[in-house]
Amino acid sequence: MKKIIIFSTNILFFLMGYVQGQELVIPIGHTGGVNSVCFTPNRKYILTGSDDNTLKLWDIASSKEIKTYVGHTGWVTCATVSADGKYALSGSNDLTLILWNLSTGEAIKTFQGHNDFINAVSISPNGKYALSGGVDKTVKLWDIATGKEIRTLTGHTDMVQGVAFSPDGQKVASCSCDKTIKMWDFATGKELKTFSGHLNFVWAVAFSPDGKHIISTSKDKTVKLWDINSGKEISSFIGHTRWVYSISISTSGKYALPQVKTVRFAFGKGAQVDYLKPYSTMGYSQLVFRRMRSL
Repeated sequence: MKKIIIFSTNILFFLMGYVQGQELVIPIGHTGGVNSVCFTPNRKYILTGSDDNTLKLWDIASSKEIKTYVGHTGWVTCATVSADGKYALSGSNDLTLILWNLSTGEAIKTFQGHNDFINAVSISPNGKYALSGGVDKTVKLWDIATGKEIRTLTGHTDMVQGVAFSPDGQKVASCSCDKTIKMWDFATGKELKTFSGHLNFVWAVAFSPDGKHIISTSKDKTVKLWDINSGKEISSFIGHTRWVYSISISTSGKYALPQVKTVRFAFGKGAQVDYLKPYSTMGYSQLVFRRMRSL
């Protein structure tokens, strides 16, 4: 049974939608908007980050809150979980990253070095390194064991909105409000390519599971697929009527789920998620995933 998560920064709820058409609404216990949400690798839990300065871990089967992670003094703007499921990494507008023990909730390390809000974080596939990007227009590479900054990648001319490691950990990608995506060599920090083609801010970036492509989303309402070797745009997916904020790629690499500010979500080629409608029940707002339907 496949699961899809959709969340809102202005409604304190997220949901799991089942492709088979079932509906399940889960109330969020945050007291501020939810900025970040991700599955743990075993798909048993969900981690959320919020404007209330906390992260929360949720059990999918029971819909119950398992743990709250307290340590940031500003909004939690982004978060991710390591491939082994043992650690979480969060970024905040308090200008820090925090590494957490996912099971105990302990704040293991605090990473400091950015001089403005942090917008994006990523952990390398081997769990040894971290990436962060922020309003200061930089991408920083960190040693997780020591908590020290390894290097700063500079080249973007506006704030960095997204960062990602390639599946083999040898390359990193970043995207920016300067309308570009950049790919960097992990070992040297050298800029390898700049991908240009978006007409407005680029909000999110990800590598395909085979590492041969990059996918990006933008304020220009498009999702673009790029060849990492040639640097050329392969496809541009057009259809959204609002900005596209984030992207998630299936493990098979066959599908991509972009997130937009409207209620319509495209999911892969030839399929569309039906409308997501906010409504009020029991005194609070909720969202319901309706169904998947073929085009």
